[in-house]
Amino acid sequence: MTTAPAPSTAGPAPAVRRVLAHAALEARILLTNGEQLMVAIVLPALVLLALVLLPVGEIAGAARIDTAVAATAATALISTSFTSQAIQTGFDRRGGVLRWIATTPLGREGYLAGKILATLAVHGIQVLVLGALALALGWRPAPLGVLASVPVWVLGTIAFGALGLLVAGTLRTEAVLAVSNVLFILFVAVGGVALPTGSYPQFLRGIVDLLPSGALGELLRTCLAGTAFSPGSLVVLLVWAVVGSVLVTRFFRWTSV
Repeated sequence: MTTAPAPSTAGPAPAVRRVLAHAALEARILLTNGEQLMVAIVLPALVLLALVLLPVGEIAGAARIDTAVAATAATALISTSFTSQAIQTGFDRRGGVLRWIATTPLGREGYLAGKILATLAVHGIQVLVLGALALALGWRPAPLGVLASVPVWVLGTIAFGALGLLVAGTLRTEAVLAVSNVLFILFVAVGGVALPTGSYPQFLRGIVDLLPSGALGELLRTCLAGTAFSPGSLVVLLVWAVVGSVLVTRFFRWTSV
C-alpha cells in the first residue's frame, strides 16, 4: 500500500525575492533582444561618435566631447526608459501577461517594481559601456558634474518611464511599436537632445523647451558640459514626471480589451 505524498506547505517566495527574480528576467529580456540591444547601446554609441566627429551640437565655451556625452546620456536614458519599456510592456499586455501577473504572488506592484529595477540595471550597463567609449574618445569627466547628473537621470527615468507606460497601456500593440520608435527618433533628432535648444529658430525654441527631451538635454548639458543652469528645464522635467505618473495610474489598462 502506498501513501500519497504530503501536500506541500511551502508558500510563495518572499516579496523581495519575487521582485528581484522578475527584475532579472526583465533585464535579461532587454539585453538578449537584438532590437532592444541596438536601441539601448548601438544607437547611443552612434550618436556619441557622430557628435564627436561632426561639427553639430556645439556650444560656445563647452568642449565638443562633453556636449556629445550629455546628448548620448539622454539618448540612452530615453531608449531604455521610454522606447524599450513601451514596446516590451505593450507586447506583454497584448499577450495577456499583465492580466495573468495580477493573479500571481508577484502582483501588479511587484511587476512594476521589477521593471523599475531592470531599467536601472540596464542603465548601469549603458553607463559602463558608453562611458568607456567616451573615455576612449578623450572624455575627461568632472566628478562633481557626474554626481550632479544622478538626480537628473533619476528624474528623467521617471518622466520617460511614465510616458512609456502610458503609451503601452493605452494604445494597441501595433501602435505602441510605431509611436514609441517615431517619438524616440523625434526626441533625439529634433527634441533638444542631439542639438541644444539654443540652436533652434526662435519660434521652435519655446516648443522644444517644453518637451521632456529638451529639458533632459539641457539639464544633462549643464551637469556634464558646464553650460548655464536653466531652472525652467528642471521644472519642465519635474512636471512631466509628476503628470505622467498620475496619468499612468489613471489610464493604464492591464488588458488589451
